[in-house]
Amino acid sequence: MPRNQAERMLFALLTVLVTVHAYVFYSLFVVNGPVFTQLTGEVHVLDAIRHMGGVSVLGRMVPIWAVVLIEFVLAYTLEVLVGSPCSFRLACRVFDPAKTHPVLFETAIICATVGIMCPAMSALAAILYYPYAQMELNLLTLGANWLRLVCFNFPFAFFSQLFFIQPLIRTVFKALMRRNTAVQPANAQ
Repeated sequence: MPRNQAERMLFALLTVLVTVHAYVFYSLFVVNGPVFTQLTGEVHVLDAIRHMGGVSVLGRMVPIWAVVLIEFVLAYTLEVLVGSPCSFRLACRVFDPAKTHPVLFETAIICATVGIMCPAMSALAAILYYPYAQMELNLLTLGANWLRLVCFNFPFAFFSQLFFIQPLIRTVFKALMRRNTAVQPANAQ
């Protein structure tokens, strides 16, 4: 897997690229879809979003591509600065990387990453996407919205990362970083 900082940045980029799209559309369809369709009277969520003029971000309507871009920048920054380093350290506190089977160690890293990133990104989403301009913002409301998002997002994040996203990203990363793992014969003199 990644062996240096440049490779870690590439791995994080690939992971966030897939993850952000999955979570934005999951959130729009599963978490907010019923509200959007009820508000607009549309049958399909994308039609409801078009009818509303986009998705509310800090009280302004923005198109879906802007939501994906905002989430991508925030998620990539958080993953590189906090998620990856902390999840590796957490996994190392439980398992010795030199003595643990690589699949088990990678699974521990994935679980730790989900445990860090899901609550953090749910907090950012609770701040960005709820219409606090129309209601009085208080910490109790913010906390309740954050907890609601964590309850929706954590199972999806855990299972999608463990069984779909990370195996896909690891396969793509290995194909991109084709390393010569064959042992080179020693020069005989």
